Amino acid sequence: MMRFPKRCLTSLFFLGFGLLVSLFSVLVISSDSVATTTELPEVTSQLNFSQAIVLGFVQGATEFIPISSTAHLKAVPVFLGWGDPGVAFTAIIQLGSIAAVLWYFWSDLTQITKGMIKAIAKSDYESQDFWLAVGIAIGTIPIVVFGLSIKLFVPDFDNSPIRSMTSIAIASIVMGLLLGLAESLGNQKRNFQDLTTKDGIIVGLAQALAIIPGVSRSGSTITAGLFYNLERATAARFSFLLGIPAITLAGLVEFKDLLEAGISNSELVPIIVGLISSAFFSYLAIAWLIKFLQRRSTWVFVWYRLGFGVFILVALAMSSGK
Repeated sequence: MMRFPKRCLTSLFFLGFGLLVSLFSVLVISSDSVATTTELPEVTSQLNFSQAIVLGFVQGATEFIPISSTAHLKAVPVFLGWGDPGVAFTAIIQLGSIAAVLWYFWSDLTQITKGMIKAIAKSDYESQDFWLAVGIAIGTIPIVVFGLSIKLFVPDFDNSPIRSMTSIAIASIVMGLLLGLAESLGNQKRNFQDLTTKDGIIVGLAQALAIIPGVSRSGSTITAGLFYNLERATAARFSFLLGIPAITLAGLVEFKDLLEAGISNSELVPIIVGLISSAFFSYLAIAWLIKFLQRRSTWVFVWYRLGFGVFILVALAMSSGK
């Protein structure tokens, strides 16, 4: 298979990064009227018990598979006529996914934490556990900064054009193409023992793109890992570990905001149900994906993302033509 210089792979990765940032900028400054003229009709209604279970399944099944949970949590209920569940519900049920990843990777997290503490105590700053922990910490900074910027400068993010179905479709297609490039050009030779702080920084920058619905946090981070020649299963494993602080912070912030705004018992029940459903299906998705990537490539997700994006664009075109 043809090999490309690492500098070339880096250039391709940051080209994709730039394209998505440009997409974000264009959509944010676009007028709301332009953004909504081609949107599918949305029905605003409170989620019931069965809907919460379904959305918990959608969150759990798609959070760690590189196809974007946020996109599916936006698209699925809209197409079913339930309406957009909103940023708060979406972020809070992600805590169920965090419970699942903590459960699945508990031994890894314990080893990294103990290794880091031991390295600090012995001033052994050559320890891989130490630098892996540092990489995860540094890699979390970009998405935190990006998320805080959204909170400060895009107060009505729930209704922002960046959360439009058009934005989701475009992001899904662009990220599908990038994942295909990464799968084709990376050599997948580096394993978990080869991870460095640099990987945390690069993959952390890619993770920041997940603020854009349709990008997929696991999709962007696995793509970055493949561009930097990580094995597929290693890229997924590192993606999950790196996502723990980011998803936890996002969920806790939204949960705090929800409590401050006030929440009724009728609203609380769907959230709890969604959390439990999300945790259960997230665990199954993690176990399945790691085993899948140990034997197979990511091409099935590439084609799915392209098809998902095209399907949304066609549906929008048909809806606007009525």
